[in-house]
Amino acid sequence: MGAIALWGALAALALRLRRVPPFLLLGLALLLGSVWGLRAMRLRALRRGLLLLGIYGLFAYHFCLFLALRLAPPVEANLVNHLWPLLIVVLSPIFLPATSLRPRHVAGALLGFAGAALLATGGRMGFSRESATGYLLALAAAFIWSTYSLLTRRVSHFPSSAVGTFCLASGLIALACHAVLEPRYRLAPAEIPNLLLVGLGPMGAAFYLWDRALKRGDPRIIGTLAYLARCSPRSSSPRSARAPSPRSPSPPW
Repeated sequence: MGAIALWGALAALALRLRRVPPFLLLGLALLLGSVWGLRAMRLRALRRGLLLLGIYGLFAYHFCLFLALRLAPPVEANLVNHLWPLLIVVLSPIFLPATSLRPRHVAGALLGFAGAALLATGGRMGFSRESATGYLLALAAAFIWSTYSLLTRRVSHFPSSAVGTFCLASGLIALACHAVLEPRYRLAPAEIPNLLLVGLGPMGAAFYLWDRALKRGDPRIIGTLAYLARCSPRSSSPRSARAPSPRSPSPPW
């Protein structure tokens, strides 16, 4: 619930940083988020496969989401991306053999997605064939985050402090993408406090809480509860949001 509450506040915070290029915002936020695990960070002790899993979850997810929001209408793309809680529920028995799937789990996840869809679109959706690539990327993002979440529980035990290394590596890759794909940008002094809040909260502490939740809780229930993050008033009226543009890219959330 702590992670979900932080993610629910992300849209409102990100709106204040809408002028910051997405990959720059992601890179700086993840680097800030890594400080929560800085004290216990052991780069050499972390297995390569585990580090790749962290990059897969934190960087690959956002990379696909960013591209999806550029290639498809943001409302529909974000709605497709929010299939990830439903996928966590449905895929739990596949990734966690000791977990069984019951009708109430599926019903709860479907109701959560239906509610999120109504909040996001007001019942008016307009999927177009021209944006198929963007929708596929949004679906890929949903698949990446759901499988990453389940794999962190399945792989051999690792401390949640390792998430700090995931944030650090993914943040550096995001900054490299900013250097290659985006124009240079200088943060305004008024943007720095909001960046600190995003990095330390939704893009930092939330990942640690999420890791501990998946390790200790029932992923079928956690996946259903994740739709509570869509109840943020700021994120429920995206029809007024503009699509990202090279000069003034919108935040990915």
